Amino acid sequence: MQSKTTIHDVARAAGVSITAVSHALNGKGTLSAATRQRIIEAADRLGYQPDPLARGMRSGPLGVIGLMLRPLDTLGTYRPSGVDYFTRLTGAVAVECLERNLSVMLVRDLSKLPRPPLALALDGYIIADPLEADPVLDLLSEASLPFVTIGRVPDRPAFTNWVGSRDEDDAVRILRLLRDRGAERIALVTGCDRNSWNLGSTAAYLRWIREYGGEPRVVARPEADGMDGGRSAARKLLKGGELPDAVYCLTGRHARGILEEFTDQGIDVPGQVQLVAGADSEQTRSSSPAITAVDLDPELIAAQAVEQLTSRVMSGKQAEPVPLSTRLMLRATTLGPNHG
Repeated sequence: MQSKTTIHDVARAAGVSITAVSHALNGKGTLSAATRQRIIEAADRLGYQPDPLARGMRSGPLGVIGLMLRPLDTLGTYRPSGVDYFTRLTGAVAVECLERNLSVMLVRDLSKLPRPPLALALDGYIIADPLEADPVLDLLSEASLPFVTIGRVPDRPAFTNWVGSRDEDDAVRILRLLRDRGAERIALVTGCDRNSWNLGSTAAYLRWIREYGGEPRVVARPEADGMDGGRSAARKLLKGGELPDAVYCLTGRHARGILEEFTDQGIDVPGQVQLVAGADSEQTRSSSPAITAVDLDPELIAAQAVEQLTSRVMSGKQAEPVPLSTRLMLRATTLGPNHG
Protein backbone atom coordinates (compact mmCIF):
# COMPACT_ATOMS: atom_id res chain seq x y z
CA MET A 1 0.00 0.00 0.00
CA GLN A 2 1.62 3.24 -1.14
CA SER A 3 1.58 6.04 1.42
CA LYS A 4 0.40 9.49 0.30
CA THR A 5 2.67 11.10 2.85
CA THR A 6 5.66 12.87 1.31
CA ILE A 7 9.09 13.72 2.61
CA HIS A 8 7.92 17.35 2.75
CA ASP A 9 5.14 16.34 5.17
CA VAL A 10 7.68 14.68 7.45
CA ALA A 11 9.98 17.70 7.28
CA ARG A 12 7.14 20.05 8.27
CA ALA A 13 6.01 17.79 11.11
CA ALA A 14 9.55 17.50 12.52
CA GLY A 15 10.44 21.15 11.86
CA VAL A 16 13.50 20.31 9.74
CA SER A 17 14.62 20.38 6.11
CA ILE A 18 13.93 17.57 3.65
CA THR A 19 17.68 16.93 3.56
CA ALA A 20 17.64 16.33 7.29
CA VAL A 21 14.75 13.88 6.84
CA SER A 22 16.67 12.01 4.17
CA HIS A 23 19.77 11.83 6.32
CA ALA A 24 17.86 10.69 9.40
CA LEU A 25 15.95 7.93 7.63
CA ASN A 26 19.03 6.64 5.84
CA GLY A 27 21.43 6.82 8.77
CA LYS A 28 23.56 9.53 7.22
CA GLY A 29 24.70 13.03 8.12
CA THR A 30 25.70 14.54 11.44
CA LEU A 31 22.30 15.17 13.01
CA SER A 32 22.03 15.07 16.77
CA ALA A 33 20.50 11.95 18.28
CA ALA A 34 17.49 13.95 19.48
CA THR A 35 16.81 15.46 16.03
CA ARG A 36 17.25 12.12 14.30
CA GLN A 37 14.82 10.47 16.72
CA ARG A 38 12.27 13.29 16.29
CA ILE A 39 12.36 12.82 12.50
CA ILE A 40 12.05 9.04 12.73
CA GLU A 41 9.08 9.35 15.08
CA ALA A 42 7.39 11.88 12.78
CA ALA A 43 7.89 9.61 9.75
CA ASP A 44 6.54 6.63 11.66
CA ARG A 45 3.55 8.60 12.94
CA LEU A 46 2.68 9.81 9.44
CA GLY A 47 3.22 6.42 7.85
CA TYR A 48 5.92 7.67 5.51
CA GLN A 49 7.84 4.98 3.61
CA PRO A 50 11.22 6.23 2.38
CA ASP A 51 11.35 3.67 -0.40
CA PRO A 52 10.80 5.43 -3.75
CA LEU A 53 13.08 2.95 -5.51
CA ALA A 54 11.24 0.03 -3.98
CA ARG A 55 7.87 1.43 -4.99
CA GLY A 56 9.10 1.92 -8.52
CA MET A 57 10.31 -1.67 -8.82
CA ARG A 58 7.17 -3.43 -7.62
CA SER A 59 5.93 -3.77 -11.20
CA GLY A 60 8.19 -6.79 -11.67
CA PRO A 61 9.87 -9.42 -9.50
CA LEU A 62 13.36 -8.86 -8.19
CA GLY A 63 14.18 -12.52 -7.75
CA VAL A 64 14.93 -11.87 -4.06
CA ILE A 65 13.28 -13.32 -0.94
CA GLY A 66 13.61 -11.68 2.45
CA LEU A 67 14.42 -13.62 5.63
CA MET A 68 13.68 -12.19 9.06
CA LEU A 69 14.79 -13.89 12.28
CA ARG A 70 12.43 -12.42 14.87
CA PRO A 71 14.09 -14.09 17.91
CA LEU A 72 17.37 -12.38 16.99
CA ASP A 73 15.57 -9.06 16.46
CA THR A 74 14.41 -9.21 20.08
CA LEU A 75 17.63 -10.75 21.42
CA GLY A 76 19.69 -7.59 20.95
CA THR A 77 22.44 -9.33 18.97
CA TYR A 78 22.64 -11.25 15.72
CA ARG A 79 25.62 -13.26 16.99
CA PRO A 80 24.38 -15.16 20.05
CA SER A 81 27.15 -17.41 21.33
CA GLY A 82 26.66 -21.10 20.65
CA VAL A 83 23.28 -20.79 18.91
CA ASP A 84 23.74 -22.53 15.57
CA TYR A 85 20.05 -23.07 14.72
CA PHE A 86 19.76 -19.72 12.96
CA THR A 87 23.06 -20.16 11.15
CA ARG A 88 21.89 -23.52 9.84
CA LEU A 89 18.49 -22.11 8.93
CA THR A 90 19.93 -19.11 7.08
CA GLY A 91 22.37 -21.23 5.10
CA ALA A 92 19.69 -23.73 4.17
CA VAL A 93 17.28 -20.99 3.02
CA ALA A 94 20.06 -19.53 0.84
CA VAL A 95 20.76 -22.92 -0.77
CA GLU A 96 17.07 -23.56 -1.42
CA CYS A 97 16.77 -20.15 -3.07
CA LEU A 98 19.82 -20.79 -5.24
CA GLU A 99 18.21 -24.01 -6.46
CA ARG A 100 15.33 -21.85 -7.72
CA ASN A 101 17.56 -19.14 -9.22
CA LEU A 102 16.60 -16.77 -6.41
CA SER A 103 18.59 -14.76 -3.89
CA VAL A 104 17.93 -14.26 -0.20
CA MET A 105 18.28 -11.01 1.73
CA LEU A 106 18.57 -10.94 5.52
CA VAL A 107 16.46 -8.09 6.89
CA ARG A 108 16.24 -6.61 10.37
CA ASP A 109 12.98 -5.72 12.12
CA LEU A 110 10.94 -4.00 9.40
CA SER A 111 8.76 -2.20 11.93
CA LYS A 112 11.70 0.00 12.90
CA LEU A 113 13.06 2.86 10.83
CA PRO A 114 15.20 3.35 8.85
CA ARG A 115 14.46 0.36 6.64
CA PRO A 116 16.70 -1.00 3.89
CA PRO A 117 15.80 0.83 0.65
CA LEU A 118 14.57 -2.35 -1.09
CA ALA A 119 12.88 -3.93 1.92
CA LEU A 120 9.35 -3.45 0.58
CA ALA A 121 10.29 -4.37 -2.98
CA LEU A 122 11.23 -7.98 -2.36
CA ASP A 123 9.18 -10.81 -3.85
CA GLY A 124 8.19 -12.30 -0.52
CA TYR A 125 9.34 -13.00 3.03
CA ILE A 126 10.05 -15.88 5.37
CA ILE A 127 9.50 -14.81 8.97
CA ALA A 128 11.05 -17.03 11.65
CA ASP A 129 9.09 -17.26 14.92
CA PRO A 130 6.68 -14.31 14.61
CA LEU A 131 5.53 -12.64 17.79
CA GLU A 132 2.08 -12.10 19.19
CA ALA A 133 0.66 -8.85 17.72
CA ASP A 134 3.73 -8.71 15.50
CA PRO A 135 3.91 -5.32 13.72
CA VAL A 136 6.06 -6.86 10.97
CA LEU A 137 3.19 -9.05 9.81
CA ASP A 138 0.85 -6.07 9.74
CA LEU A 139 3.37 -4.10 7.68
CA LEU A 140 3.82 -6.91 5.15
CA SER A 141 0.06 -7.36 4.84
CA GLU A 142 -0.46 -3.64 4.27
CA ALA A 143 2.26 -3.68 1.61
CA SER A 144 0.59 -6.71 -0.07
CA LEU A 145 3.81 -8.72 0.25
CA PRO A 146 3.41 -12.51 0.44
CA PHE A 147 5.00 -14.20 3.42
CA VAL A 148 5.38 -17.56 5.14
CA THR A 149 6.14 -17.97 8.83
CA ILE A 150 8.29 -20.57 10.52
CA GLY A 151 6.11 -21.42 13.46
CA ARG A 152 2.50 -20.52 13.93
CA VAL A 153 1.37 -16.94 14.45
CA PRO A 154 0.19 -16.94 18.10
CA ASP A 155 -2.79 -14.61 17.69
CA ARG A 156 -3.81 -15.61 14.14
CA PRO A 157 -5.22 -19.15 14.42
CA ALA A 158 -6.71 -18.93 10.93
CA PHE A 159 -3.35 -18.12 9.32
CA THR A 160 -2.27 -21.16 7.30
CA ASN A 161 0.96 -20.03 5.63
CA TRP A 162 3.28 -21.57 8.20
CA VAL A 163 5.73 -24.44 8.43
CA GLY A 164 7.60 -25.97 11.35
CA SER A 165 7.10 -28.27 14.29
CA ARG A 166 3.99 -28.31 16.44
CA ASP A 167 5.26 -26.84 19.69
CA GLU A 168 2.55 -28.44 21.81
CA ASP A 169 3.28 -31.88 20.37
CA ASP A 170 7.00 -31.51 21.08
CA ALA A 171 6.25 -30.51 24.67
CA VAL A 172 3.98 -33.52 25.22
CA ARG A 173 6.58 -35.81 23.67
CA ILE A 174 9.24 -34.59 26.10
CA LEU A 175 6.93 -34.72 29.11
CA ARG A 176 5.95 -38.28 28.23
CA LEU A 177 9.60 -39.26 27.86
CA LEU A 178 10.47 -37.85 31.27
CA ARG A 179 7.46 -39.49 32.89
CA ASP A 180 8.34 -42.84 31.35
CA ARG A 181 11.83 -42.44 32.78
CA GLY A 182 10.58 -41.95 36.30
CA ALA A 183 10.00 -38.20 36.61
CA GLU A 184 7.04 -37.09 38.70
CA ARG A 185 7.85 -33.44 39.44
CA ILE A 186 8.62 -31.84 36.08
CA ALA A 187 9.36 -28.12 35.84
CA LEU A 188 9.26 -25.99 32.68
CA VAL A 189 11.72 -23.19 31.87
CA THR A 190 10.76 -20.92 28.97
CA GLY A 191 11.91 -17.74 27.31
CA CYS A 192 9.96 -14.49 27.45
CA ASP A 193 9.30 -13.79 23.77
CA ARG A 194 5.58 -13.96 22.98
CA ASN A 195 5.89 -16.52 20.20
CA SER A 196 4.19 -19.85 19.62
CA TRP A 197 7.19 -21.79 20.93
CA ASN A 198 6.98 -20.27 24.41
CA LEU A 199 3.20 -19.87 24.51
CA GLY A 200 2.30 -23.23 22.99
CA SER A 201 4.79 -25.17 25.09
CA THR A 202 3.53 -23.53 28.27
CA ALA A 203 -0.10 -24.28 27.40
CA ALA A 204 0.73 -27.93 26.68
CA TYR A 205 2.68 -28.25 29.93
CA LEU A 206 -0.19 -26.84 32.00
CA ARG A 207 -2.66 -29.21 30.33
CA TRP A 208 -0.31 -32.09 31.07
CA ILE A 209 -0.10 -31.13 34.75
CA ARG A 210 -3.89 -30.91 34.99
CA GLU A 211 -4.19 -34.38 33.47
CA TYR A 212 -1.51 -36.16 35.46
CA GLY A 213 -1.56 -34.12 38.65
CA GLY A 214 1.20 -32.34 40.49
CA GLU A 215 2.13 -28.73 41.06
CA PRO A 216 2.92 -26.69 37.94
CA ARG A 217 6.30 -24.95 38.09
CA VAL A 218 7.02 -22.58 35.23
CA VAL A 219 9.99 -20.22 35.22
CA ALA A 220 10.48 -17.68 32.42
CA ARG A 221 13.77 -15.97 31.72
CA PRO A 222 14.62 -13.56 28.87
CA GLU A 223 16.31 -15.27 25.94
CA ALA A 224 18.97 -12.55 25.97
CA ASP A 225 20.13 -13.69 29.43
CA GLY A 226 21.60 -16.85 27.92
CA MET A 227 23.39 -19.17 30.35
CA ASP A 228 23.06 -16.63 33.17
CA GLY A 229 19.29 -16.82 32.70
CA GLY A 230 19.48 -20.59 33.04
CA ARG A 231 21.47 -20.29 36.24
CA SER A 232 18.90 -17.83 37.60
CA ALA A 233 16.07 -20.21 36.69
CA ALA A 234 17.85 -23.08 38.45
CA ARG A 235 18.27 -21.01 41.62
CA LYS A 236 14.57 -20.16 41.58
CA LEU A 237 13.66 -23.83 41.24
CA LEU A 238 15.95 -24.68 44.16
CA LYS A 239 14.34 -22.03 46.37
CA GLY A 240 10.77 -22.67 45.27
CA GLY A 241 10.01 -25.80 47.25
CA GLU A 242 10.71 -29.46 46.59
CA LEU A 243 13.45 -30.11 44.06
CA PRO A 244 11.97 -31.09 40.67
CA ASP A 245 13.15 -34.44 39.39
CA ALA A 246 13.12 -33.22 35.77
CA VAL A 247 13.33 -29.91 33.91
CA TYR A 248 12.17 -29.26 30.37
CA CYS A 249 14.00 -26.10 29.25
CA LEU A 250 13.15 -24.67 25.85
CA THR A 251 16.39 -22.91 24.94
CA GLY A 252 19.78 -24.56 24.76
CA ARG A 253 21.64 -21.68 26.39
CA HIS A 254 19.29 -21.66 29.37
CA ALA A 255 19.61 -25.44 29.65
CA ARG A 256 23.41 -25.22 29.81
CA GLY A 257 23.14 -22.63 32.57
CA ILE A 258 20.72 -24.83 34.52
CA LEU A 259 23.09 -27.79 34.26
CA GLU A 260 26.06 -25.77 35.45
CA GLU A 261 24.16 -24.24 38.38
CA PHE A 262 22.82 -27.61 39.51
CA THR A 263 26.32 -29.09 39.25
CA ASP A 264 27.81 -26.23 41.29
CA GLN A 265 25.14 -26.82 43.93
CA GLY A 266 26.08 -30.50 44.19
CA ILE A 267 22.93 -31.78 42.46
CA ASP A 268 23.48 -34.81 40.27
CA VAL A 269 22.18 -34.67 36.71
CA PRO A 270 20.52 -36.99 35.76
CA GLY A 271 20.60 -38.90 39.06
CA GLN A 272 18.53 -36.32 40.95
CA VAL A 273 17.25 -34.11 38.13
CA GLN A 274 16.83 -35.07 34.48
CA LEU A 275 17.23 -32.29 31.93
CA VAL A 276 15.96 -31.87 28.35
CA ALA A 277 16.41 -28.85 26.08
CA GLY A 278 13.79 -27.92 23.50
CA ALA A 279 16.43 -26.86 20.96
CA ASP A 280 19.77 -28.45 20.21
CA SER A 281 22.82 -26.17 20.13
CA GLU A 282 26.55 -26.06 20.65
CA GLN A 283 25.91 -25.63 24.39
CA THR A 284 23.78 -28.78 24.66
CA ARG A 285 26.20 -30.92 22.66
CA SER A 286 29.42 -29.79 24.35
CA SER A 287 28.25 -29.69 27.97
CA SER A 288 29.38 -32.31 30.48
CA PRO A 289 27.25 -34.34 30.63
CA ALA A 290 25.80 -33.66 27.18
CA ILE A 291 22.17 -32.51 27.30
CA THR A 292 19.30 -34.43 25.73
CA ALA A 293 17.77 -32.02 23.20
CA VAL A 294 15.35 -31.63 20.31
CA ASP A 295 16.96 -31.13 16.90
CA LEU A 296 14.47 -28.86 15.13
CA ASP A 297 16.00 -29.78 11.74
CA PRO A 298 16.34 -26.26 10.30
CA GLU A 299 17.44 -27.66 6.93
CA LEU A 300 14.08 -29.39 6.49
CA ILE A 301 12.23 -26.32 7.77
CA ALA A 302 14.08 -24.12 5.26
CA ALA A 303 13.26 -26.43 2.35
CA GLN A 304 9.57 -26.47 3.21
CA ALA A 305 9.38 -22.72 3.87
CA VAL A 306 10.97 -21.78 0.55
CA GLU A 307 8.82 -24.32 -1.29
CA GLN A 308 5.64 -23.05 0.34
CA LEU A 309 6.49 -19.42 -0.40
CA THR A 310 7.65 -19.82 -3.99
CA SER A 311 5.27 -22.48 -5.30
CA ARG A 312 2.08 -21.46 -3.54
CA VAL A 313 1.96 -18.19 -1.61
CA MET A 314 3.82 -16.03 -4.17
CA SER A 315 1.62 -17.54 -6.88
CA GLY A 316 -1.56 -16.63 -5.05
CA LYS A 317 -2.50 -20.25 -4.32
CA GLN A 318 -4.12 -21.46 -1.14
CA ALA A 319 -1.50 -22.69 1.34
CA GLU A 320 -1.90 -25.27 4.07
CA PRO A 321 0.11 -25.56 7.29
CA VAL A 322 3.13 -27.85 6.98
CA PRO A 323 3.79 -29.42 10.41
CA LEU A 324 7.17 -31.13 10.52
CA SER A 325 8.60 -33.82 12.77
CA THR A 326 11.60 -33.16 15.00
CA ARG A 327 14.38 -35.46 16.16
CA LEU A 328 15.07 -36.17 19.81
CA MET A 329 18.79 -36.47 20.54
CA LEU A 330 19.04 -38.70 23.62
CA ARG A 331 22.11 -37.90 25.69
CA ALA A 332 23.43 -38.31 29.22
CA THR A 333 21.09 -35.92 31.09
CA THR A 334 18.14 -38.29 30.88
CA LEU A 335 17.98 -41.67 32.55
CA GLY A 336 17.64 -44.96 30.71
CA PRO A 337 14.12 -46.29 30.14
CA ASN A 338 14.61 -49.11 32.66
CA HIS A 339 15.84 -46.88 35.46
CA GLY A 340 14.44 -47.66 38.88
